[in-house]
Amino acid sequence: MPALKPLKKAVLPVAGLGTRFLPATKAMAKEMLPVVDRPLIQYAIDEAREAGIEQFCLITGRGKTAIVEHFDVAYELERTLAERNKQAELDVLRAMAMEPGSMVTVRQQVPMGLGHAIWCARSFIADEPFAILLPDDLMQCDVSCTKQLADAYLETGGNVVAIEEVPMERVNKYGVLDVDKDMGRLVLVKGLVEKPPIDKAPSNLTVIGRYVLMPEVIGHLAKMEKGAGGEVQLTDGMAKLIGNQPFHGVRYEGKRFDCGDKTGFLEAQIAFALKRDDMAPAVREFLKKYT
Repeated sequence: MPALKPLKKAVLPVAGLGTRFLPATKAMAKEMLPVVDRPLIQYAIDEAREAGIEQFCLITGRGKTAIVEHFDVAYELERTLAERNKQAELDVLRAMAMEPGSMVTVRQQVPMGLGHAIWCARSFIADEPFAILLPDDLMQCDVSCTKQLADAYLETGGNVVAIEEVPMERVNKYGVLDVDKDMGRLVLVKGLVEKPPIDKAPSNLTVIGRYVLMPEVIGHLAKMEKGAGGEVQLTDGMAKLIGNQPFHGVRYEGKRFDCGDKTGFLEAQIAFALKRDDMAPAVREFLKKYT
């Protein structure tokens, strides 16, 4: 196997309108919705950093400037915190600051699907492997989910995607794996189908919003072939890599919260609060009132 290029880049599609959270998202990007005290986009960036990612590309749309500003240096705020001896708060802000030049944005002018959004990052990706993180999928893992994928990439030398089992009646909402060999943590993939009818799904192993892909996927996405929903589907582009490059699913260790759904978003609030020593006792106490 030739030497693998290091995984240092990540693409985060954040151009969606967030219609399921209207009116909250009328003037605010859905990726800026906070879970406890951090916005969704911050969790995704922090997760990627834990995996050694150093360069980030945000695929944005209109009204998303607050996301970029969130990672900028807020000089006036930092000065005020320093003057008031708010060192803990100051440390939090400085820890999340990005290295100069490490974050770029690309505008997806037309909503043509996830595959199209990733294609928009083609100049950033160039000829290097890259991670994709969908901020709507909030991960709670002892080891960063992206780090788990990065380790699998080094092990397998090719494309890897995070997977989980879902009830068969829900497979039509996901990209679904056609399994060649199930090895436990790793699954060798022989095919992918985007949102198949329930009676035609090849398995109940589905792809969630974490990927490590080889740059060759861009060539397939560039053909702009329409798939499910009349959009350019990332799943279709990935399927064309199978047979030419290693392709594995990874049963990640941890829990996923679907924060594109109101119920999942509320569950994430509770779950992440209960992981906080400074909040857990009070949260457990007030939850007794509602059970």
